[in-house]
Amino acid sequence: MRYGFTTGSCAAAAAKAAAYMLFSGKIKEKITIQTPKGIPFHAQIVDIQRSESCVSCGVVKDGGDDPDITTGTIIYASVSVESGEEAASVDLSQQQKKDGLPIIYIDGGLGVGRVTKPGLDQPVGNAAINHVPREMIEREVRQVCELLDYQDKLWIEISAPAGVELAEKTFNPRLGIVGGISILGTSGIVEPMSEQALIESIYIELNMLAANNTEKTLLITPGNYGEHFVRENTNLNLSRSIKCSNYIGQTLDKAVELGFERILCIGHIGKFIKLAGGIMNTHSNMADCRMELFAAHTAMYCADCRLIHNIMACITTDQVLDLLEERNLTKQVMTSILEKIDMHLTHRVGGQVKIGAILFSNQHGYLGETSQVQEICTHDIQTKEQNE
Repeated sequence: MRYGFTTGSCAAAAAKAAAYMLFSGKIKEKITIQTPKGIPFHAQIVDIQRSESCVSCGVVKDGGDDPDITTGTIIYASVSVESGEEAASVDLSQQQKKDGLPIIYIDGGLGVGRVTKPGLDQPVGNAAINHVPREMIEREVRQVCELLDYQDKLWIEISAPAGVELAEKTFNPRLGIVGGISILGTSGIVEPMSEQALIESIYIELNMLAANNTEKTLLITPGNYGEHFVRENTNLNLSRSIKCSNYIGQTLDKAVELGFERILCIGHIGKFIKLAGGIMNTHSNMADCRMELFAAHTAMYCADCRLIHNIMACITTDQVLDLLEERNLTKQVMTSILEKIDMHLTHRVGGQVKIGAILFSNQHGYLGETSQVQEICTHDIQTKEQNE
């Protein structure tokens, strides 16, 4: 599979090319940088704009075989010498001064988000350019400065005009990053592992929630169904929630590590039935024992082999619930399932936090909850009374 390069690598390559053209006076249509992974990035330079004191150019983001919404976006870098009112107003007191080398200030322009909440890689007020891309930009530009003997101050602005619109399709609004995308990348390359990328994004959001959550209470939903159920049926505080997709186990592990004291999981029966079997990655490619679990718990209360056979033949969990309602078995079976979910969730968090789960179905509504839910909900969040 073909790997790609991060927005951070694109920004560093564009900045290096812009610096070279500014100080040499020569056009540079290709540039090479070294990524932290040790893999060179041979970048094609586009949309070159030059003046005596400033050069701007871009690099097209290529996500390789793991494309995301930024693939095809042009990441721009504008490099200018410190002159004029704008550059003179920049506070360079936080920049590391190095003998014989220029002081480099890096900021974000159009389409690069700005941090508004604590707990992220950058402090509040900074452009959402993470520390590794900043280090890459500075390293590559310093190489040019040394090569061409430039020792004064530099202003570097990273922008991504398409990022204003793209940001709405990312986690950034939830993270408190406004106005654009983030410039990211720890290795400089995009390896075709979208699963790991998603888990890392969940960890980033958990870090932010931990930094801004004095109650140490976390609400976890797998996705839009869970969030919609919370919004329509409870008074739970969604500002303290996170979507974990299929990665319930990894999310719980990180939440415990970050010191959350109370965790409430709310999910559709189609995913959360798997928790009764101790399955903490609910993707169907990992495991799909929904009907087997329903059949096992039903068999504890009903010896009708035909019913068990019919459950095993079901395609959806709503179909199973229809069968259980016909036999007036829903409450007994769901109680048994919830007891097992309670056991497995408690085991996963090592008994270190209070944890509970609420299960629902889009068709059948509220299905039940584990033993500690009401105690968890007395801290900051209260559920609405469920209709019987």
